[in-house]
This record gives sequence, C-alpha cells and structure tokens, in this order.
Amino acid sequence: MAIGWLTALKTIPWADVISTAPIVVDGAKKLWSSVGKKPAPPELAPAASPPVSSPEAQAIAALETRIAALEVEASDLHGQMVASSELIKALAEQNTQLISRIETSRVRLLWLAVANVVIAVIAVGALGLAIVRQGA
Repeated sequence: MAIGWLTALKTIPWADVISTAPIVVDGAKKLWSSVGKKPAPPELAPAASPPVSSPEAQAIAALETRIAALEVEASDLHGQMVASSELIKALAEQNTQLISRIETSRVRLLWLAVANVVIAVIAVGALGLAIVRQGA
C-alpha cells in the first residue's frame, strides 16, 4: 500500500501543482465574488387566480403557474450555485495551504537527506581513519 502512495507522490509534478495553486485560488475567489454579488431572484408568491372560464384564460393561468414554479426552481438553483462556489473557494484555499505544507515538508526532507549523507560520509571517514590507525 505504501508503495502505491510513493509512486503517486513521485509521479505528481509538484512544481506545476505549486505554481498553479495561486491561479486556482484566484479563480475560486473570482467565482465567489461574481456569484456572491448576484442577487437571488425574488420569490414570487403565487397569486390567487380568479375563476377561469375561457380556454385562453385557462392557458394563461397554466402558464403563470409554470412560470411561478420555474422562478422558485431558479431561486433554489441560485442558492445551490452560491453554496457550491463557497465550497469551491474553501477547497481552493485548503488546497493552497496543503500544497504549501507539502512543499515545506519536501524541502525539510531534502535537507534531512543531505544531512544524513554528510553524517554518513563523516562516519565512513572516521571508521576508515580508525582502521588505518589500528593497522599502523
């Protein structure tokens, strides 16, 4: 299982991910600002219809009922769009923080690897010097 994660982490182009993270956040902020500024469509209460007698009046009443239903649905969709854009913005910000922390960990791991190599070289050198001194 760990090998799969290591393979995935090695194949991810981290330089590209890190360089595009601010673009993703800016896009999410622009989406939020454009969606958040739009006012929600006003909800209209269905008007009480007078008794309908002619076929034309019945058709108009049916259309008015459909229009009212569509306006309510459009209002619901607008609310969902606002909620979705809030979620996208939050996820983009979390993604940026995650990438920043991963980059920090990557740099620390690189420094740790370099320090381990230096310590290993010093240990091998000290061991070689001790062997040479014993032989002399």
